[in-house]
Amino acid sequence: MFTKDLQPLSIQVLSSEKAQRMAEFFSFLGDANRLRILSLLAEKEFCVSDLAATLDISESAVSHQLRNLRAMRLVNYRKQGRRVFYRLHDNHVLHLYQAVAEHLDEKDEG
Repeated sequence: MFTKDLQPLSIQVLSSEKAQRMAEFFSFLGDANRLRILSLLAEKEFCVSDLAATLDISESAVSHQLRNLRAMRLVNYRKQGRRVFYRLHDNHVLHLYQAVAEHLDEKDEG
């Protein structure tokens, strides 16, 4: 690409490998229950039973989704006695969730 005065732009093209990894990541987020879990964890820590009760889905389904979210490094956990509490992995995950939510809440300016 070139600027208006025909100088080459110094831009970095996304590599095919990284593009594939990003596509898989965004595809992974295409599950409503995973997004609902992330929306709750964006607010505070939850244990499986509280997530299940709040979302009105089985604890087994919540546990399955949390395993997937952990595998993608979107959530972490900590143990307190016999209970396990889940939270977002880091601020990157929170910012990603917030940015998408804000984008979808914007009114179309077109």
